[in-house]
Amino acid sequence: MIKIAHEAPIDVFEEVQKLTDYDYALVHLLEQNGRYRDTFERAVKKGREVILDNSIFELEEAFEADRFAMWVERLKPTWYIIPDALENAEKTMQQAADWIKTYKDIPGKSIGVVQGKTYQEIRDCYRAMDEIAKVDMIAISFDYSYYQESVPHPNKYVSWMLGRVKLIGDLLRDGIINKDKPHHLLGCSLPQEFSFYKHADYNFIYSLDTSNPVVHGLKNIQYSFDGLWSKESQKLHELIDYPLEEIGWSLVEHNIKAFRGFVNGGPNMDYNWKTDRTHE
Repeated sequence: MIKIAHEAPIDVFEEVQKLTDYDYALVHLLEQNGRYRDTFERAVKKGREVILDNSIFELEEAFEADRFAMWVERLKPTWYIIPDALENAEKTMQQAADWIKTYKDIPGKSIGVVQGKTYQEIRDCYRAMDEIAKVDMIAISFDYSYYQESVPHPNKYVSWMLGRVKLIGDLLRDGIINKDKPHHLLGCSLPQEFSFYKHADYNFIYSLDTSNPVVHGLKNIQYSFDGLWSKESQKLHELIDYPLEEIGWSLVEHNIKAFRGFVNGGPNMDYNWKTDRTHE
């Protein structure tokens, strides 16, 4: 079973916790938002598994290393994502080497993100994370530009979805994947992607994170029986203080349960197919 986390507005965070397996924190929000910080400090105290992200997806560059290390020390998450550089394999590998050398005694387990613009760069970065930095978990993102070259499609979200499936398959074929090490899938293009990973060959995938079902629920977009074929561009961190009275919880809950069905099983028993008209 792949563990699932969904980032969500603070006002429904505890309700989302009831439907997820662990929590996923963004470091820049720990620094900027006291309510958010208190929420995650409570989660850690309760014994929830927590991944702390370096916020590169939200900020377009990773949090500065010393400040990030300070927040790792303060929050004490289960896992933390080493600062990386978007699609820059060389810089990502250098930053990982610097981090391992500088922050040897930091609490928690390390996650190294694979970066690169070509398959060869991605392979090289993977090997560096696995064999040189020796991170505890390896992460693969949902939106490398390489995917649109690897699986061309007029719908870029389909390219991203199938591109990651193909990349993981290619890394398996070439003997690059270390099946003895857990892997994390960063983000989501289309939720139906995760139905590809139910086979035992993918047992090395430990976890994933995405705000996809939550953001679409907030935007009044319901998952259909076959998922989605487009993606809202707004990022969840921009909605973190979304007011409770404006949240349509039933739709958010529906999407979360439908998402879990794509990941770890067939259609969720709570999914009401008779009232779902989004596919007609």
